[in-house]
Amino acid sequence: GFRSKECIWLLYILFFIPLLTEQKNDPFVRYHMRQGFALFVVECVYMLIGRMFVFYWLSWLLSLAVLALFIIGVINAASGKEKPLPLIGQLADKVTFL
Repeated sequence: GFRSKECIWLLYILFFIPLLTEQKNDPFVRYHMRQGFALFVVECVYMLIGRMFVFYWLSWLLSLAVLALFIIGVINAASGKEKPLPLIGQLADKVTFL
């Protein structure tokens, strides 16, 4: 299932997939689904802002920050840790529909 270390990192790319499976009730899986969703929202917002205002240098820095957060999330999930992502992890805890 999604609880195995080999595929838990997928939650950061496809955070919604476990909603279609039995794993949706697993607290560990739900935690990382929320973290992945928060990262997705942040990425969408920065893409819109970067394209709107054409802040290429800022957009580049934000791209690196999102990539770093993605890597941190994947490492945490693969290590079996429920550690919030820096800066956005607390926002993910407020997501109640996942």
